[in-house]
Amino acid sequence: MSDLIKALQIFLKYADSDYPIDCEHGILLVVDISQEEVSPKDKESLNDLGFFWNNGFDCWASFYSA
Repeated sequence: MSDLIKALQIFLKYADSDYPIDCEHGILLVVDISQEEVSPKDKESLNDLGFFWNNGFDCWASFYSA
């Protein structure tokens, strides 16, 4: 749970949508935040927290489970 909260705090810096989260078949999607607008440091942190850019959905995604 703490990894999810940390990731959402990173995304909060970039979010400009009231509803930036969606779920699809067990995958948590973070929409309306492009890959380009996230800093390299934050991309690395997000990767460590289980989030990655999903080309199929064209958004950030995670299906990470501990």
